[in-house]
Amino acid sequence: MSKPPTFPSYQAGSGWNALLPKRQAHTQAPSERHFDAIVIGAGVTGLAAARRIAELEPQARVLLVDASTVGDGSSGRNSGFLINLPHNTGMSGHGSPIEVARKQIALYNTGLAWLKSLIDQHQIDCGWNPVGKYHAAATPDGAARLKSTLQQYQQWGVAYTELGREALQQRLGTTHYHYGYHSDNNVFVQPAALVRGLADSLPANVQLWEGEPVLSLQEGKPHTVRTASAELTAPRIVIANNGFASKLGFARDRVFTIYTYAGLTEQLDEEELQKLGAEPEWGVIPANRLGTTLRKVAGGRFMVRSSYSYNSEEPLANVRKALQACYQMRYPQMRSHALPLLWGGVTALTRNGALYFGQVGDGLYISIGCNGAGMLKGSMFGKLLGEMACGQQSPQLADALGFERPSWLPPEPLRRMAIVSTIQYQKYRAGIER
Repeated sequence: MSKPPTFPSYQAGSGWNALLPKRQAHTQAPSERHFDAIVIGAGVTGLAAARRIAELEPQARVLLVDASTVGDGSSGRNSGFLINLPHNTGMSGHGSPIEVARKQIALYNTGLAWLKSLIDQHQIDCGWNPVGKYHAAATPDGAARLKSTLQQYQQWGVAYTELGREALQQRLGTTHYHYGYHSDNNVFVQPAALVRGLADSLPANVQLWEGEPVLSLQEGKPHTVRTASAELTAPRIVIANNGFASKLGFARDRVFTIYTYAGLTEQLDEEELQKLGAEPEWGVIPANRLGTTLRKVAGGRFMVRSSYSYNSEEPLANVRKALQACYQMRYPQMRSHALPLLWGGVTALTRNGALYFGQVGDGLYISIGCNGAGMLKGSMFGKLLGEMACGQQSPQLADALGFERPSWLPPEPLRRMAIVSTIQYQKYRAGIER
């Protein structure tokens, strides 16, 4: 029996990446074999960690290695929401739940400001649009969930606007939802463009090596990283390849992987765009965690994201059928429900929604388990991880280390049985929120 791969392999490229001009990947192997730090994973977390190490230690030689090419990895496959509020509202830590939530919000706001400064400094064209986001419910159970969240917003001091069916129809162009709210705590980006821009503006002492899978990591003095074609060493290793860190021997009983799926329409004409509401760009997050995420994209396309599978991709023909059904149920008035750009993406989850973050050995640092909200969280925690690897201390790092740790997961096959049954139950519970 062959060993499971240490990196994701997708059936289709990222639709976001397909919309961008061709980019020359950095696939040339490094001439050196020893580095001051090696970062595994060139998504938003790894990019942030490599950048901070290089900035804090300008003479350090930093290698950033990824099995995919930048923009086509998992960080270029999400919905493009940068949400600066806690995703896991039950996450605990040192202090009361309100204090912990406010610490998270402060961290995310710091990360958002840092990302914006990089975008401005390097003129990264990623469609940055701070228009907030909608949460919408199509069922009474979903509405109750949203109202419960708003009670937390009140405790946190977060502003919002509640909306009924008519207001939602005017803004979103659909009668599917009967209750929802809007908050300003979100920025839209074109995720592949953001990741590519961050990669192409890395400090000069970072070498990016794309299309090179890491196969194993052996601890030692120094540590040894074996890729598909080379053996590399470094005294410091940053592990930022999310769920696939478990294939390198880390967090095997804490983190698991889920594939989610999205599709983009062709360019819509003005008549069709008006059917999606008057606003040029908006996004909806579902009331149920396995519901359907929607995004009207600036520039004239529409995105539908739904459907989930454990540990491996579903056939894309099945996914296309499911996503088109979600689209048609909400917008039967559209001339077409075709989704010519269709792709899957892997995300890492933990049982209790906590991030697996911190130092895991002498010179070994890790940040994985984004739990489906990784763009902003990954950037900020990657930044902090890079600072930790350089021996830096800060109140923000202390807060990050004080959050709850991921809880234990049962071994296979019990894990698969539990997760698959949970997915099926949540699908049933979601009903028309799907």
